[in-house]
Amino acid sequence: MGTGQKLWKRAKQIIPGGNMLLSKRAEMMLPDQWPAYFSKAKGCRVWDLDGNEYVDMSLMGVGTNSLGYGNHEVDMVVRQVVELGNMTTLNCPEEVYLAEKLIEMHPWADMARFARSGGEANAIAIRIARAASGRDKVAVCGYHGWHDWYLSANLGENENLAGHLLPGLEPNGVPQNLRGTVFPFTYNNYAELEALVSAHDIGVIKMEVVRNKGPEDNFLQKVRKLATDRGIVLIFDECTSGFRQTFGGLHKMYGVEPDMAIFGKTLGNGYAITATIGRREIMEAAQSTFISSTFWTERIGPAAALKTLEVMERTKSWETLTKIGLGIRESWQKLADKHRLKIDQWGLPALTGYTFQSPNALAYKTLVTQEMLAKGYLAGNSVYTCTEHTPEIVEGYFAALDPVFALVKECEDGRDVMGLLNGPVCHGGFKRLN
Repeated sequence: MGTGQKLWKRAKQIIPGGNMLLSKRAEMMLPDQWPAYFSKAKGCRVWDLDGNEYVDMSLMGVGTNSLGYGNHEVDMVVRQVVELGNMTTLNCPEEVYLAEKLIEMHPWADMARFARSGGEANAIAIRIARAASGRDKVAVCGYHGWHDWYLSANLGENENLAGHLLPGLEPNGVPQNLRGTVFPFTYNNYAELEALVSAHDIGVIKMEVVRNKGPEDNFLQKVRKLATDRGIVLIFDECTSGFRQTFGGLHKMYGVEPDMAIFGKTLGNGYAITATIGRREIMEAAQSTFISSTFWTERIGPAAALKTLEVMERTKSWETLTKIGLGIRESWQKLADKHRLKIDQWGLPALTGYTFQSPNALAYKTLVTQEMLAKGYLAGNSVYTCTEHTPEIVEGYFAALDPVFALVKECEDGRDVMGLLNGPVCHGGFKRLN
């Protein structure tokens, strides 16, 4: 075992689950073999605790580092903040400048609030929206974090959320009296949402603009009209989708303006900062409730965000991310066709992924991760693109992936995939990880 694997075993004895984010647990990638920890990172390369270098053709910080790891301009600003002071009794001026910038980018919005994680931003938005609408019940579509308000959708019916994100979310610890406050609806199923709104006193509709599939039959426009007609606050959760296909929210592509929007992940290029923006009449409801946190006032987050936005705007990073992702999709399909394999592709171009059409899909994903790790790649069945994924790097990735697809084909033709794996099959979804 490598140093990282040994440390992971130690971690699981003293940290529930081993770490702070399910998506980064070793069992989600390559149980018993994943390096688990890094010593340094730059561009799209990561070094583990033993000094082994890997090209990250996987999650790129779970979608946080769209400008690559250790972007020089962003890091320089952060170093200046460290030198000048990150936290004092007074407020940092950067939060005002950041609010102004986000509002400038989204003319429908008038005000902003900041936090440091996506779950916090989602909880902030729900609190404000409920306060503004005067109603408790929420209709949701997509993944919106770990807080009680969201997981309450699974109270009593554990499969309620299964069609909206990976199945297996358990609401243990969520008060039972929250049952019946959150109602999931299926993306592109307007009739289902309309029925929910008619049957319940829905005050808030909260949804991802797009996750794996785009809107059909003017779905977003219909949702906007329904919310307007019924006096419902419409929130677009753009924590994942923001700044990847447009400069700002993905909703700008579809010409639909929400009442509130949430941004995270890419906003600080790896530094913690999330934003909730909205219309004045909605956002001012924050003053009639209590939303406050000491570390939401630190300086690194908003300073990093301002520089990240500047670099994005200058380089039109979203165009690069989309182009890289579309190219990867095309090459995956060519590779599948070459080896006579069937795959399904999903996600935004900049957050693209594929799944083998096979009962052994999860084992094949594990095999891909195992074989690519041995070749110096962090790789599974998805790529979160960054501007550092140059054509040469992508070309090298596919040269390494080609013989792995050949192995998968052998397994589809009868070879035992379990005989090729050096450990257990990776976990899928939000299942319990012991």
